[in-house]
Amino acid sequence: MKIAVLTGAGISAESGLKTFRDSNGLWEGHNVMDVASPEGFAKDPTLVLEFYNQRRRQLLQVQPNAAHKAIAELEKKHEVVVVTQNVDDLHERAGSTRVIHLHGELLKVRSTGREDIILDWSEDLMPGDFCKNGFQLRPHIVWFGEAVPMIDPAMDVVQASDIVMIVGTSMQVYPAAGLLQFANPASPVFFVDPNPSITYSERVYVFAEKATTGVPKAIEYINSIR
Repeated sequence: MKIAVLTGAGISAESGLKTFRDSNGLWEGHNVMDVASPEGFAKDPTLVLEFYNQRRRQLLQVQPNAAHKAIAELEKKHEVVVVTQNVDDLHERAGSTRVIHLHGELLKVRSTGREDIILDWSEDLMPGDFCKNGFQLRPHIVWFGEAVPMIDPAMDVVQASDIVMIVGTSMQVYPAAGLLQFANPASPVFFVDPNPSITYSERVYVFAEKATTGVPKAIEYINSIR
C-alpha cells in the first residue's frame, strides 16, 4: 500500500526539540517575524544566522524517537513517503528514505543570489560565508512570505496514497493544512496527536496520544487491515 505520513512539530518535540512557536507568537524568545522572514534577515542578518546556529546545534544533540523509528520501519511493508513540516533530519536519521520537507532543512544552506545553490551544512553559518558566486549563504528554510516549493510534490503524494497518517500536527496552518483535501475520499486517515483537531469518523481513526505511543498503535492497525 502507498502511505503518506504527514508530520509536524509534535513528533520531534519528544526528541527534545521545541515546537515552532508559543501561543504568544514567540519562537525561543524571539518574535517569529524577526527570525523567520526575509524582512527580518534583511534587517539583522547576524541575529537570524545566530538563531539558526543555535537551532542547528540543538538538533545535532538529539536523536530520533520511537515514532520516527516506527515510521521508518513501515517502509519494510509499504511504500511510504513522509511529508514533514519539520526542518530537522530526524526522519532521515531514523531510516526513512523518502522525505519531503515542506519548510526547508536546517542542515542545509542556500545562496541568497542563486537559489539553486544548496549546500549541506552542519557548522555555524556566519556573515561572510559566501557561495562560489560570492553571495551570502542563508538558512535553507522557508520563511514567512516565501513560496513553498515542495507543496506540489506533497499534493501528488497525498493524492496517490491509499492511507494517510497524520502525526504531531494540528493541520491548521496552510499550505500544509490543505493537503488532506487531495486525499482519495475513500482513503483511511489515521490521526495521532494528544489534542486532535479531527474527530473520529468512519474514515478517520483518531489516536489521542503522543507520537511515541500512538504511532506504533496506528501502524499495528494499518498492518491488520491489509
